Amino acid sequence: AGALDGGALTAVTDAAAALALAPVDAAVDAPLATIVDWPVPWPAERERLMLAYRRLHSDPAATDLTITPRMIVLHYTGGHSAKGTHGYFSRTRIEAERATLRKGGEAGVVSHFLVDRDGTIFRLIPETRMGRHAIGVNHAAIGVENVGDGDRYPLTDAQVAANVALIRDLAARFPIERVLGHHEVATLRGTPAYLELVRGYRNEKGDPGPRFMAAVRAGLG
Repeated sequence: AGALDGGALTAVTDAAAALALAPVDAAVDAPLATIVDWPVPWPAERERLMLAYRRLHSDPAATDLTITPRMIVLHYTGGHSAKGTHGYFSRTRIEAERATLRKGGEAGVVSHFLVDRDGTIFRLIPETRMGRHAIGVNHAAIGVENVGDGDRYPLTDAQVAANVALIRDLAARFPIERVLGHHEVATLRGTPAYLELVRGYRNEKGDPGPRFMAAVRAGLG
């Protein structure tokens, strides 16, 4: 698949437009996603670590990892291999080298979906299980990783189409209110949609960038 045509894309500069999900047409003629299940390992230890993460960051009284998804956060992986990303997300514990994130808990990072460069959509964990992919919104967000980055492995047209189809599919099944790029999550701080109980625990992300988000939003109409 070819890389995105930069001349055809428009950066999203209006904060409200960046945050609001345009009405997603969940009619019967809307394209739905073909999803391939490729689950990451989820041993009891990982369940325990993720529950500890949830209790620390969003719900001290939580007894399980069940969420009601209300937003979708799109990411890119920074690499070129779906297999490599799957292997990374299969780790029960986050690696010691990611010291800042590790301070927030030892549970390994994971998104719900992984979109390969040819547009293949893999489901890594169930949509209603809390993952660790975006600080402040994990309690209510489905994470979608796209294999690639903004430079060496530009995201492809096939990935744009796959993300549009997946968003439509998810919006037909869950009460989705927003679709965000990871780089836009910080704009939710101070709103009810953003929940982070650990003071000062935050980061700044640039993925997947305004060009990709503009292309996806154009596809959603």
